Amino acid sequence: QVHLVESGGGLVEAGGSLRLSCAASGIIGIYAMGWFRQAPGKEREFVAAVSWSGGRTSYADSVKGRFTITRGNAKNTVYLQMNSLKPEDTAVYYCAGGRVNTASYQEQDYAYWGQGTQVTVSS
Repeated sequence: QVHLVESGGGLVEAGGSLRLSCAASGIIGIYAMGWFRQAPGKEREFVAAVSWSGGRTSYADSVKGRFTITRGNAKNTVYLQMNSLKPEDTAVYYCAGGRVNTASYQEQDYAYWGQGTQVTVSS
């Protein structure tokens, strides 16, 4: 059974930083990994993704230049460094994995999802 667990969320002042982590277990094969988020009353949206090799990344325009996605030495681990946080970044952040060979921004390319970690940015 594939299991993804996010951690690192919390409450932070605007302009602050957080680092999210995601660890996956039960993964068979090579997976791209990404981060999505969902704010109350909003649809889930793409945040960032990284290819299996770590050599390719993609970001939503809203976070480009502020967020950085990286893979750990073990490719079943992914991080999201979030800097210059804004109140509109407040959301539940979900880690996702998929059997794709690109840093895909499409939710349909990810078959496995974590339960999410809450990020709250105060104004």
